[in-house]
Amino acid sequence: MKLYNADLSPNCLRVRATIEQLGLPVDLVEVDLRVRPRPAELLALNPNGKVPVFVDDDGFSIFESRAINSYLASKRPERELYPSDPKRRALVDQWSYWQALQLGPAVQLIGFQRVLKPKFGMGPTDEAVVQEKLAEVGRELPILEGALAGKEWIVDKLSLADFAVAASFYLRKPAELSLKATPNVEAWIERVEALPAWQRALPKTKY
Repeated sequence: MKLYNADLSPNCLRVRATIEQLGLPVDLVEVDLRVRPRPAELLALNPNGKVPVFVDDDGFSIFESRAINSYLASKRPERELYPSDPKRRALVDQWSYWQALQLGPAVQLIGFQRVLKPKFGMGPTDEAVVQEKLAEVGRELPILEGALAGKEWIVDKLSLADFAVAASFYLRKPAELSLKATPNVEAWIERVEALPAWQRALPKTKY
């Protein structure tokens, strides 16, 4: 099994965390996203030229991190990362899609502007963009705060939803993204970050 991976990508992080939590033997194939054109090998698997892409031992390949994670979870169904109960599974999907469409883009853009952009010499941080995205995050975080009231994990037990949402926050400290106004969220992300699987999945590149 192979995962076409970019170390600092939050989309790859959520897949690596799932791989580690499930204990699957997957080889990482590193892709430098700064290189154009993309390698022909990658484009043959994902014409979008993006990572992650997962390739199974039988040659089956799939892209998009949330779809990859659903497939990976099916290899260890007893771990219940993607619940068999249809209602709990629907809730995992709900929060995964919510992250993709609502919270994730704004949080990740803050991390890009404040951390990755200066690191890779892509110009100065655009604080006007950061402030706009901070306002979006401020509108979205209370939704997650309410969902986590009285719970350790987003859908009762640790699931793909936790990895889907948490991946957006991995640059929160160097990006100076405070969660003090949402203590349930802050406590939850600290639980995720304390997981051995999460620690093993974190980028090796220093930022």
